[in-house]
Amino acid sequence: MGMDFSTLRTLISRYCVGEENWVDSRTIYIGQKEPPPGTEAFIQQRFPDNRIVSSKYTFWNFIPKNMFEQFRRVANFYFLIIFLVQLIIDTPTSPITSGLPLFFVITVTAIKQGYEDWLRHKADNSVNQCPVHVVQHGKVVRKQSRKLRVGDVVYVKENETFPCDLILLSTSRDDGTCYVTTASLDGESSHKTYYAVQDTKAYNTEKEVDSIHATIECEQPQPDLYKFVGRVNIYMENEPVARPLGSENLLLRGATLKNTEYIYAVAIYTGMETKMALNYQSKSQKRSAVEKSMNAYLVVYLCILISKALINTVLKYVWQADPNRDEPWYNDRTDSERQRHIVIRAFTDFLAFMVLFNYIIPVSMYVTVEMQKFLGSYFIMWDDEMFDEELGERAVVNTSDLNEELGQVEYVFTDKTGTLTENNMEFIECCVDGHVYVPHAICNGQVMHSSTGMDMIDTSPGPGAREHEELFFRALCLCHTVQVKEEETVDGIKHGIHQGKSTSFYISSSPDEVALVEGMKRLGFTYLRLKDSHMEILNREDEVERFELLEVLTFDSVRRRMSVIVRSSSGELYLFCKGADSSIFPRVISGKVDQVRARVEHNAVEGLRTLCVAYRPLSPEQYQEICHLLNGAKLALQDRDKRLAEAYDLIEKDLILLGATAVEDRLQEKAADTIESLHKAGMKVWVLTGDKMETAAATCYASKLFHRNTQILELTTKRTEEQSLHDVLFDLSRTVLRQHGGMVRDTFSGLSGDCTDYGLIIDGATLSAVLRPAQEDSNSGNYKEIFLEICRNCSAVLCCRMAPLQKAQIVKLIKASEEHPITLAVGDGANDVSMILEAHVGIGIMGKEGRQAARNSDYAIAKFKHLKKMLLVHGHYYYIRISELVQYFFYKNVCFIFPQFLYQFFCGFSQQPLYDTAYLTLYNISFTSLPILLYSLIEQHINMDILKKDPSLYRDIAKNSLLRWPIFIYWTILGVYDAIVMFFGAYFLFDNTTFTSNGQLMTTNTQMMFGNWTFGTLVFTVLVFTVTFKLALDTHYWTWINHFVIWGSLIFFVVFSLLWGGIIWPFLNYQRMYYVFMQMLSSGPAWLSIILLISASLLPDVVKKVICRALWPTTTERIQNADKLYKGQLSEFTPLASLHAPSKAGRHRRGSGNQRNAPNPRRSEPFKKKIMFTRWQRTPDYCTFTPLLRFADGSRHSKQGYAYCGAGPETSV
Repeated sequence: MGMDFSTLRTLISRYCVGEENWVDSRTIYIGQKEPPPGTEAFIQQRFPDNRIVSSKYTFWNFIPKNMFEQFRRVANFYFLIIFLVQLIIDTPTSPITSGLPLFFVITVTAIKQGYEDWLRHKADNSVNQCPVHVVQHGKVVRKQSRKLRVGDVVYVKENETFPCDLILLSTSRDDGTCYVTTASLDGESSHKTYYAVQDTKAYNTEKEVDSIHATIECEQPQPDLYKFVGRVNIYMENEPVARPLGSENLLLRGATLKNTEYIYAVAIYTGMETKMALNYQSKSQKRSAVEKSMNAYLVVYLCILISKALINTVLKYVWQADPNRDEPWYNDRTDSERQRHIVIRAFTDFLAFMVLFNYIIPVSMYVTVEMQKFLGSYFIMWDDEMFDEELGERAVVNTSDLNEELGQVEYVFTDKTGTLTENNMEFIECCVDGHVYVPHAICNGQVMHSSTGMDMIDTSPGPGAREHEELFFRALCLCHTVQVKEEETVDGIKHGIHQGKSTSFYISSSPDEVALVEGMKRLGFTYLRLKDSHMEILNREDEVERFELLEVLTFDSVRRRMSVIVRSSSGELYLFCKGADSSIFPRVISGKVDQVRARVEHNAVEGLRTLCVAYRPLSPEQYQEICHLLNGAKLALQDRDKRLAEAYDLIEKDLILLGATAVEDRLQEKAADTIESLHKAGMKVWVLTGDKMETAAATCYASKLFHRNTQILELTTKRTEEQSLHDVLFDLSRTVLRQHGGMVRDTFSGLSGDCTDYGLIIDGATLSAVLRPAQEDSNSGNYKEIFLEICRNCSAVLCCRMAPLQKAQIVKLIKASEEHPITLAVGDGANDVSMILEAHVGIGIMGKEGRQAARNSDYAIAKFKHLKKMLLVHGHYYYIRISELVQYFFYKNVCFIFPQFLYQFFCGFSQQPLYDTAYLTLYNISFTSLPILLYSLIEQHINMDILKKDPSLYRDIAKNSLLRWPIFIYWTILGVYDAIVMFFGAYFLFDNTTFTSNGQLMTTNTQMMFGNWTFGTLVFTVLVFTVTFKLALDTHYWTWINHFVIWGSLIFFVVFSLLWGGIIWPFLNYQRMYYVFMQMLSSGPAWLSIILLISASLLPDVVKKVICRALWPTTTERIQNADKLYKGQLSEFTPLASLHAPSKAGRHRRGSGNQRNAPNPRRSEPFKKKIMFTRWQRTPDYCTFTPLLRFADGSRHSKQGYAYCGAGPETSV
């Protein structure tokens, strides 16, 4: 046998025992070639093809799988049971009455989901069938992407996307590097450098590449984009040479090749095993608060339904206990049915009553809600105010299920860099040994014409200092991963054009690095290029200096620094290191630390991003030791990252401090105004960032998250080093609770109007300690609760130095707190995805860090400022609309079914339907569905300009206020009242009024013409008109479409009834409605009774609205009244604050800041304040206005002005 036992054992363990025992590594044969004989046994492992599958269904499993998923919904399953009951037992209504609406709902949903999945299939096919170039037998051949196999050598040209995960073998560049953008993967649009395997980078033709004999050993696929450990064994004269492989050699599927003519690379992970596919996070189904309320109401109505059926069943047998009463003759019960056991008969009757009353559960509500959400989402996408001209992007809705949740947000968690700020870095200054240097104007990627000289703030360094200064400039020119683009265009955009000449343009994975290299260029040191492992810089004397680049110790978020080891042309060895102050200062042994530290802290307070620069001269012996240390760590297959981190830690020590830099990241346009508006709307805004505390705090002040009178509470590592975490937490808790102890805290905004503003700052390390599970021998179990209590009493919270996972933990912590608030997360980078997926509503910013956040979010917007309109206008409208839709559906179904319940008392509980089958079927589908659908799409109870101008209106709908139990009970009682009026009104009018068709009294015989179908039709006619008029009374925003749909629905009902009863339909076995409707309408008293009953049904609701609006108007109602007076132009009149119910003492204590904590207006509060509307004067005086109108009482104003202490106009930052 040519195979030893160990190999056999390996095979058995792989293919029989299961994957979990061999997930450690895989062996890949480059070009599908077997290794030379005698090296090792050739075992071809089986790998998946390169097919990507993101679809949910196939052609064969669509129907069963979709049906299973749909019938998992309680409402659908319930209606299926009802439908089956109607088929099996003799029920009073036709199975069509339940089956048709259910079939309609199931079909519409299946078509929607099938269409969405077809689009996914289409997208998959376009990816799987796109052509790729593969090297086979020394030639480049074209293949479909799905046919690519592990081990194939792929040829990729500039601007092409990598078809799978590849190891770079060689490139068109002599130094074996290539440049890649990974925007579709991690959200970073900047260029990254990747390196070819050292021994294969010289193979530049198809034949040379095809001649490579090598195997790759690497780990099994895993989703971490930044981690890869492998080893390539290159067979030269049968002797394998091992080289380490890391993430710098791995090109990921979905990334794009840039500024490199072509590359050759070998496929190592394909299809669903690529890192991109493993990062497809199946989004957990997010459910809105409205949907939860709907389900709760459904349970209540199910209980009502069962109660009705039970009462009727019991009363039926009580009724039939009298020997003179029996089953009615028209039920056609056979003798065998009459002789059944009483329990079986009672159960059958119970089911029959359930079927009769089942319309109280509105199946069509679900399909209407689905359509409302789907169609309503287009209003966000069509909004021109949320269109960004710079990016050419509109807002995107990825999940329409959460539209109304935008109107319920209580906590907003936002990233800082790229979300609040522009992520456009500008070099401001550098400090060398305490001397500060400031160039005129450096803008990332653009050279200003006026910046040819230098402006030195302090130009008094001595000769020694001059040497240090130049070393600092050289360090910044060498310690980076910036690439130089010589051409005029990069990705089709002209850059670097200066005074008509083409100059170099810098591109990098970090915008900070580009800003620093550009800054050095303005200060006299220009980085030219990296060529043949040599970095070239142009000094102040226009001399080119060459440094050999020996090692790059790459940046990572744990170390927060990067280093390079270079050799100068004179042979001196240097280690240059740059990084965050917290990671550099502890490693420094000399230099002017105090002066530099003072400048760093000063710049951080100003909101600038700071970096420190240090160096260390190396002897040849030290360098050899470093090489040995790094090579050992790089070749390790196990724990490579840990070993590299330990090696870097040993190398980056004993540094000499050179200086520090400051780079500014500007605030986004209107970011401060947006945050202020969110605060006024009662939302708490938390900033979660990876930046240092001082920089983040400065941004928070600039963006008005913190105000100058905000008392800052610190929960940071610095403070917990001085005293224990336990003591710090209890100190902070006492501070906030002492202030708020005697106050009544507002349940929504968290603070009463009289409280001091508190702002909390916490860092990642302290947060880990707070969230750490309690140890048995410690008393740290309640840290989480204390922390939450402190946060609740703070108006704003800043979390700095946060890892991506910690962002998600914070969101989860707040979501799980006892109030269960609705959370929203907004971010622009891949590091924000976990937070976006965790929050109730996730919003991605289409920023400079790519589209990872935007793709994983529920909604995507171009700029942070668009969040204001999305929440305050769209969110407000969506919530108002859908809450009315839900309540109205339950109301109209109570009106519909309660007369049926009452009718049983007058027909011997015989299960006789009150309405005709056609009416039962079409009531929810046709007669009453379109008006409420249209209402839920276009209703605007308040003008959108007013909603934007007065954010505090958002508080009126907070905490799901329109779907609370008292309002639900009111709607239900109103439905029951209307049903009683319709039924008994029609009954008494029917009983006591002489119905006539020709002016003559009816005889006893002709009275029979007006039977139960006429009675039922009369009740149904009143019902359709009443519920439609009720909706018309609730509509504030009338357009021609409203008029067309509302009055069109009523006309359709009348026309349908005339046709249904006026024609003998050949497909009906019997036609009980023949001529009923026309005969009813030919009677004058019938017309009178219809008008009377509609008026009597609507009267209480109208009276209640009039009284409440007159005596206890809400803020919304005041604004509606005022807007009518000004014919829709109220938004031009200010201040709107005068329309709010007055709060208690301290209303005007702090100008606009007080509105943040003002309690919600309540109906019970008397309206004491004078009401006035004022128009801006031509030269606006933001404190004094001329009153125009007063309507709170009848007296006239005096002619003096009124002071207004609300928010002023927008201020740009």
